[in-house]
Amino acid sequence: MKSPFARLFGGGDKANDATTAEASSHASEEVVKIPLEKIHANQFQPRTVFDEEKIEELARTIHVHGVIQPIVVRDSQREGFYEIIAGERRFRAMTSLGWEEVPAIVRQLSDKETASIALIENLQREELTAIEEAHAYSNLLQIQEITQEALAQRLGKSQSAVANKLRLLKLPEIVQQALLSRSITERHARALLPVKDPELQQQLLEQLLEEGLNVKELEQRIRNLADQAEAKPKKRRKAVSRDMRIAMNTIKESLSMVKKSGIKLDTQEEEHEDYYQITVKIPKKRS
Repeated sequence: MKSPFARLFGGGDKANDATTAEASSHASEEVVKIPLEKIHANQFQPRTVFDEEKIEELARTIHVHGVIQPIVVRDSQREGFYEIIAGERRFRAMTSLGWEEVPAIVRQLSDKETASIALIENLQREELTAIEEAHAYSNLLQIQEITQEALAQRLGKSQSAVANKLRLLKLPEIVQQALLSRSITERHARALLPVKDPELQQQLLEQLLEEGLNVKELEQRIRNLADQAEAKPKKRRKAVSRDMRIAMNTIKESLSMVKKSGIKLDTQEEEHEDYYQITVKIPKKRS
């Protein structure tokens, strides 16, 4: 059976064998001590919200038992610095403990490999929110320059599952933030997708948060709004053809010429549903 790493980078049994061999070599890799100040977060880290309580809990465990598994880093674009590939929670926990150095394994990985490993690590823990997962998919599509179908195959998911996650990125920022903070569920967010007006999406978000609407109640409210919109009488759009505009301008220019000749005119324009009406009163005698 292929590992997630092998599936993500493609290839058949050779890729799987290479991954197995790589894992064996990693087991004997040298663990080095790196100053905390020389390490920065993974630019491809899909997780944007970290549970501080869990970080504190992990810090207490590390304080008592030490670090069982070193973090994994790669050379940063900044000379002398390193970027975390895996183990940011451990890094944050050790930072909170005030450690000056952390045990780490340095690997030479590309942006594609780094982004993929970061996603796989978090997906295996199932701790990503739906919107974080969506952003991770979007980044992988751009970095690896592959199709949704290819990404789905490499992740072992259906194409529709990947497409549905990516659709969440079309939601307004305020709805995405609610997903990120787990204030609403992914199903709530999907229910809001058919609503095209961002302001209405925000209003519905506020209602479901204030009233604690479940998904079915939210969907029913959206249907009610749609029914109300269809029931409203639609105003007929008043369009004026080019020929009509030319005719109106010609008449107005003619009346202006008459006025310039010294004849006082009394004109009145009226716009009706199906026609324009211009009433012109010309006195029999000059004023």
